[in-house]
Amino acid sequence: MTGKQRTYPDDAARWRAVRDRDRAARGVFVYAVATTGVYCAPGCASRRPRPENVRFFPTPAAAEAAGFRPCQRCRPDDAASDPGPAVVRAACRTLEQAPEPPRAADLARAAGVSVRRLQRLFREHLGVTPRDYAARVRQERAAAALRQGGGVLDAAFGAGFGAGSRFYEQAPAFLGMLPATFRAGGPGETIAFATAATTLGTVLAAATERGLCAIALGDGPAELEADLRRRFPQARLVPAGPEAAAVLARVAALVETPAQGLDLPLDIRGTAFQRRVWEELRRIPAGETTTYARLAADLGRPGAARAVARACAANPLALAVPCHRVVRGDGSLAGYFWGLSRKRALLEREAALAND
Repeated sequence: MTGKQRTYPDDAARWRAVRDRDRAARGVFVYAVATTGVYCAPGCASRRPRPENVRFFPTPAAAEAAGFRPCQRCRPDDAASDPGPAVVRAACRTLEQAPEPPRAADLARAAGVSVRRLQRLFREHLGVTPRDYAARVRQERAAAALRQGGGVLDAAFGAGFGAGSRFYEQAPAFLGMLPATFRAGGPGETIAFATAATTLGTVLAAATERGLCAIALGDGPAELEADLRRRFPQARLVPAGPEAAAVLARVAALVETPAQGLDLPLDIRGTAFQRRVWEELRRIPAGETTTYARLAADLGRPGAARAVARACAANPLALAVPCHRVVRGDGSLAGYFWGLSRKRALLEREAALAND
């Protein structure tokens, strides 16, 4: 399919599409009815709702995150009737196979949609733009080449970086170290760690020379140290010396009084989208919560609730990056890497302190 995609820029246009049962709008948005708790795709043959009871969402995932269930008549959550996922998959394959990132117009043309439509589909289904995805592909290619012992500049240019300077500038953020160090298997990358007992179990804090790279909660030191070694297999892990006692004490204090925050330097490693999510999490005040859908909207990615949830699950710094302050659309607690009971306890403590 080619040509311009029909747009529905505001709620008035979306309501007209619902009123007129405009099937061309299917895949562009869904609508939910507050009185029934059900969401539908435009064109649904069900009884027309009253406009004051209708809410609009960019994707089925966003509607479900807000607590609505799919209509059994029009099946708005049926991926087979939505061409969006197939378009995104095809574009991703093109980006992964191209020796250099194609122009946005060429990528959209190959996918059979407009540039604007392609960008919106990427944000809805992956939480990133095509440009962000292409950047991640370059990074993974470069990392793979370095693991195989290739030269640093060969890895950079072979991955599609246009200039060696850009690669050297970006590499520490996604490799976690200088390219030459990564190529040599990580020698010289030292991570110091320590553990302490708290009322929620054992807390582990680990740091590089740049700052804290991991904070984890668990049932014992051995379990947490083993997990740290799995996450940083190339690094040299060493027990922290006495000078780390003050840092560990501040981290452990977060368990008892999570509202006090942590102003120590952090060495956060992740994709560009993950780092954006983690930065936004640090802006949530203690004693307050948000939802995955609202967090996605705050990031300018209203259809990326699932991608936001995955980024929260990948958070390496418990408490310092407070992913425990994100809940489902109905207020219930979603999964927490360090245990749902700990998430509940942290929220209860923060709520009590806020009330005081």
